[in-house]
Amino acid sequence: MKAKKMDDTPSQSWLDLPAIYKIVVKGHLDEHWTDWFDDLTMSVEKDAAGTVFTILTGPVQDQGALHGLLARVRDLGLPLLEVHRLDLVDKSGPASPDNKN
Repeated sequence: MKAKKMDDTPSQSWLDLPAIYKIVVKGHLDEHWTDWFDDLTMSVEKDAAGTVFTILTGPVQDQGALHGLLARVRDLGLPLLEVHRLDLVDKSGPASPDNKN
């Protein structure tokens, strides 16, 4: 069986499909910011140099929602370090191997 490619989606761009994103910002965001960031999972880590950064991970509905999250990062004045689309979200449940990028 041939695996479905993202560019095989006929009715909408794969960029507009719900996906799991990982957003990394410099600085410490504690759990009280979770609601403001659409209930994304938050974890705070430190690198070898002692720099503190926050990782936001979770489903994002579409590109508009992603831009909204990034605007919130900007509004807080946090340096944006990374943005990664990890996987597409299968509307019938969790991400599946057929939906990997």
